[in-house]
Amino acid sequence: MDVSEANQHTAAETNRSMIRVENLVAKYGDVQVLHNVSLDVKEGEIMVVMGQSGCGKTTLLRHLMGLNRPHAGRVVIEGEDVGQMDEEAYIEFCRSMGVLFQSGALFNSLSVGDNIAFPLREHTDLAEPVIRIMTEMKLRQVGLEGTEDLMPAELSGGMRKRAGLARALALDPSLLLLDEPTTGLDPITASGIDDLILKLREAYKATMVVVCHDIACGLRVADRIALFLDGRIVAMGTQEEIGASDHPYVKEFFERGGETCELPRP
Repeated sequence: MDVSEANQHTAAETNRSMIRVENLVAKYGDVQVLHNVSLDVKEGEIMVVMGQSGCGKTTLLRHLMGLNRPHAGRVVIEGEDVGQMDEEAYIEFCRSMGVLFQSGALFNSLSVGDNIAFPLREHTDLAEPVIRIMTEMKLRQVGLEGTEDLMPAELSGGMRKRAGLARALALDPSLLLLDEPTTGLDPITASGIDDLILKLREAYKATMVVVCHDIACGLRVADRIALFLDGRIVAMGTQEEIGASDHPYVKEFFERGGETCELPRP
C-alpha cells in the first residue's frame, strides 16, 4: 500500500467531522480575502490547503485558530463555534490544538527545552520533573533528543521546524494546524518533515490541516486537498478527484511541480 492509499484508508476509518467551515467570508478593511468558503475535515484526516501566495490560505488558518473572527459564516470545531466562544471556552479550545507557525516561532531567548516546556508550564500544574520528562519525550519523537540546552539560533532550519512541531505536540492535541511546514527547506530535509507529519498522525491520531504551496509535500501527506484561487476553493477532494477536475487552474497549478508531482488520473 502506497502513502496515498494508506492516508485514505486511515481517513476512511471515521466519518465524524472535526472541522466544519460554513460560508466563511473574511475581510481586511474593505478587501475581501475569503469568499463564502466551505469545507469539512473529518476526524483523523490530513487536509492540505494549497494555492498560490495571497490566495487566502493563511487567513483560513487564522480563522481555524480563532485569531480572526468571520465577517460572515462560521467555523465549527468539535461542535463548537470558534467565533462565539467566551474566554474560558477559548482557552480550553487552545489546549486541544497544536500550531506550527511558518517560521517555527520559537522564543529566541529560551532554550529549546524551555520552548517545548512553555505550554506545559502555562496550561498545566505538572511538577517540573514531569515537565522535563515530557519535554524530552516530545523532542525524541521529532528526532531532536539531546537538544534541550541549545538555543534556537544554534538550530538549522529543519531542526527549528522539528522543535516547533515538538512544542505544538506538548499538550497532546487532537488538532494540529501546520503553516508551511517545509518552506525554505532543502528537498531531503523537507521529505523528512513529510515523513514526520505522517508518523505523528499515526502516533496521535490527530486531525491535521496543513497549509502549503510545496506541491511535493502536499501530495505526499494529503488525504484530501483543498485548492484555493483568489479566496475561493476551486477544487477539493482526494488526489484522484483533484486530478479529474476540469478546472483550468488545477492543471496549471500542479504542472508547476514537474513530472514528480503529477496527480493520479482516474
